[in-house]
Amino acid sequence: MSSKPAPILPEVRQVKPGDTLLLCRCGRSSQLPDCVSACPDALKLQPEREQFLLLCRCARSQRLPYCDGSHNQPVSGFKARWRRFWRGL
Repeated sequence: MSSKPAPILPEVRQVKPGDTLLLCRCGRSSQLPDCVSACPDALKLQPEREQFLLLCRCARSQRLPYCDGSHNQPVSGFKARWRRFWRGL
């Protein structure tokens, strides 16, 4: 058994026109990527077309509420990035 905690991965969410989302931009929500309605920093999103969003759940992104890959440890070199992409290492 591994003692490493499970990684916190981004959430892929499909949104459609007419949906209204309240997304966290401060990183303090206990329900990431969703935000409580009382938060003044919340992003109210009303998509104009059907799309998929990659939403941050670790609160480390510099582009909240969107995931920018900050949950990953930095790797150097093309080979290491390729390996992580295909094997999740």
